[in-house]
Amino acid sequence: MMKPISVGRYGVWSFGLRAEDPARSGELAEAAAELEELGFGAIWLGGSPGVRHAVPLVEATTRITVATGIQSIWQHEAADTAVHFAELEAAHPGRFLLGLGVSHAKLAEQYRRPYSAMVDYLDALGTAGVPADRLVLAALGPKMLRLSRDRAAGSHPYLVTPEHTAEARETLGEGPLLAPELKVIAEADPDRARPLARAHLAMYLGLPNYTNTFLRLGFTESDLTGGGSDRLIDAVYAWGSDDRIRARVEEFHAAGADHVALQVIDDRAGDELPREAWRRLAGLLELS
Repeated sequence: MMKPISVGRYGVWSFGLRAEDPARSGELAEAAAELEELGFGAIWLGGSPGVRHAVPLVEATTRITVATGIQSIWQHEAADTAVHFAELEAAHPGRFLLGLGVSHAKLAEQYRRPYSAMVDYLDALGTAGVPADRLVLAALGPKMLRLSRDRAAGSHPYLVTPEHTAEARETLGEGPLLAPELKVIAEADPDRARPLARAHLAMYLGLPNYTNTFLRLGFTESDLTGGGSDRLIDAVYAWGSDDRIRARVEEFHAAGADHVALQVIDDRAGDELPREAWRRLAGLLELS
């Protein structure tokens, strides 16, 4: 029997923790152990990671859940994923959550009929023995959200608002996990915070899966130009004082989120991890 999995109320979402450089393995293991000690319930690995990227972080910790946030179905064959999942589950039961997504047409040459492709991928995983309650889907629209409800443990939406979270909860119902990602900028000056957010958001505004979602939520085409309007920036980034950031995070919980995966956005150079910012988040959320 599979060990039940838990992600708690708060997690950390990070590209940096899935680095490929073996020379950084000690640093990443130490950072993962600290996140567990700080009280976070999950680590979400960005950048279309595979199961193998989770292994060293699971091995370096004892209880925190490690999840892919999110693995592209176009980059990782279902059969290989199932094998790696079984190996990790056998060695460390109940420590890994497989997040899956269909990526974007501009990023994946194979991108065709994404919904059907996801159904086929889930079928293959199920046949190989990967249980549905160890899967979450990067669902934005109603159709993929319903698939998250019916064929997975829930959904891990990226770059969304509390309003989207409320709609997602209505679609999912009360049982499935809803774990949106939220970007955090520890900067109280709007003249610094918003430009930093716009520089980060620019790539996403070229991806229709996100812009179409924003339009469905009531934003206009003018909100999507110039790196994003103030209204859009303030809706998808938590920035400001500790109190303001805490309030923004809790808006997602109030809208129906079970868990919020927090991604720190700052002006760090290279591969430096935002460990001081993670400590600040743990403090303002009173995790310990």
